[in-house]
Amino acid sequence: MEKDFVQFSQNLSPEIYQSLKQSLELGKWPDGKPLSPEQRETCMQAIISYEALHVAEEDRAGYLGQTCKSQAGEPSSDAVVGNGEVNYYGNGEQSE
Repeated sequence: MEKDFVQFSQNLSPEIYQSLKQSLELGKWPDGKPLSPEQRETCMQAIISYEALHVAEEDRAGYLGQTCKSQAGEPSSDAVVGNGEVNYYGNGEQSE
């Protein structure tokens, strides 16, 4: 059954994929009826499966890109360094 679902979702038309994606975003079907939790889960699975084959990684739902600044070799903009301590205020102020 799971293999059939994956094959089905990977063969969706772009129009059906967009409709599922919009329904998931809005929480309701095009006719206005709300998605049940099970329908929401099924839509997410179908979208993820479809996107794995048909959509570039950076364009996929939920893509965050590089989330850790340490991976880029850049210092974090919300880290404030003073007296050998690192304080996280996010407003550029140092602790006393």
